[in-house]
Amino acid sequence: MTGPRHRPDRGPKHTGRKGPTGPPRRPSTTRPPEVDPSRQVALDLLAAVRERSAYANLTLPGLLAEARLSGRDAALATELAYGSCRMLGQLDAVLQACSDRELADLDGPVLDALRLGAYQLLHTRIPSHAAVSVTVDLVRAGSRPGAAGFTNAVLRKVGAADLAGWVERLAPARDEDLIGYLSLATAHPRWITTALADSLGDANDLEPALAADDRPAGVHLVARPGGIDRDELAAEVDGTPARWSPYGVYLPQGDPGRIEAVRDGRAAVQDEGSQLMAVAAATAPLDGRDERWMDLAAGPGGKAALLGALLAERGGELDAVEITPHRADLVRRTVRGLPVRVHTADGRDPGLPEGEYDRVLLDAPCTGLGALRRRPEARWRRDRGDVAGLVRLQRELLDSAARMVRPGGIVAYVTCSPHLSETEGVIGRRPRDLELIDARPLLPGVPQLGDGPTVQLWPHRHGTDAMFLALLRRA
Repeated sequence: MTGPRHRPDRGPKHTGRKGPTGPPRRPSTTRPPEVDPSRQVALDLLAAVRERSAYANLTLPGLLAEARLSGRDAALATELAYGSCRMLGQLDAVLQACSDRELADLDGPVLDALRLGAYQLLHTRIPSHAAVSVTVDLVRAGSRPGAAGFTNAVLRKVGAADLAGWVERLAPARDEDLIGYLSLATAHPRWITTALADSLGDANDLEPALAADDRPAGVHLVARPGGIDRDELAAEVDGTPARWSPYGVYLPQGDPGRIEAVRDGRAAVQDEGSQLMAVAAATAPLDGRDERWMDLAAGPGGKAALLGALLAERGGELDAVEITPHRADLVRRTVRGLPVRVHTADGRDPGLPEGEYDRVLLDAPCTGLGALRRRPEARWRRDRGDVAGLVRLQRELLDSAARMVRPGGIVAYVTCSPHLSETEGVIGRRPRDLELIDARPLLPGVPQLGDGPTVQLWPHRHGTDAMFLALLRRA
């Protein structure tokens, strides 16, 4: 994210919230620190993300289990951990304005604690004194207890204004630099804000799209055909049938890992947008044989399982290709019992018969900008420089898909990114023998699909990840 513009002549604006006044008080060192287990788990998650580039959504469940947190304590730990990861760039901008030291020079554990404290001050209703006190206690109980006074001083400055006040002070003026203003206000790197604006094409739609990235995504389940009916699954979990996916269920609350149908493989967690992509790939109109399908970049296996379940009902088979061995193993576990053969191979040259497949799904590796609400730290990991290499890979995989599909067969090109270079840019330079067909009729009832023939879903419009779909027929 481009650094915020500091306007020293305008202090933080108070908007009714009472913050501490007077010089910062040093924390008392006469009492032992009281470490709140929920906040300790959140702090441990921030350390794991910073130190070893851990994935927050994969790491947090283990930390919660180790700390034996459940219910409201687990919910608080999750909100603080994911929220601090998601808002990291914004938090750092405010912390830097409140610190006389460069954040890059701080010890990692101290920086983690400052981010956690700043998130509580700016994004929750936790009282300021409590947010500061519990964070200082975390520092006192940690590996850098001598930094407790510094932590206290910085966080008291952060708490002197609310988020709106800090945005007014640090962000560019909205009417002069909308991209810069929204990047800080919604905690997105500037290059991502620009990419979303380019894809949307409507400045009025940009802020809702960014805001949707900052809201935790709901849990969507898929009822696998032949295993359990959608309405039966909805009744079993007290959920709601999805609006558009014929196999989707919205789970209102609870741990999906405890659902019997999920444990035995009849159902799974899968975003409704991903379900719609797989269903479109499976139902696009096709002449002739329709029994041999391919998933060219299958890991971790959600779409391969849905396609395999659909093929099981019609006596067909699916070849699932995944280059990474551990992800190929994930696919094998996910598709167990289905007519799916998993190949650990490079999708650009999978070593399988060319021109033999009736349908090829290419869910291409991408920046993942369409799933930022599900991956809290992802927006700060990617860089604009990553795009060119991914686009090159996407084009090479699409070339392979064109070779693998038979004449008259269907290729479904899918990305979980709205970045124009990864979507329309790749399709615009597709192999000559792949002709675009209108994908919109394959998503019946879904509104705001644009002029076609490709489809771009959005969290703020459709409640799904921002999935892109292009359907192509080999001439």
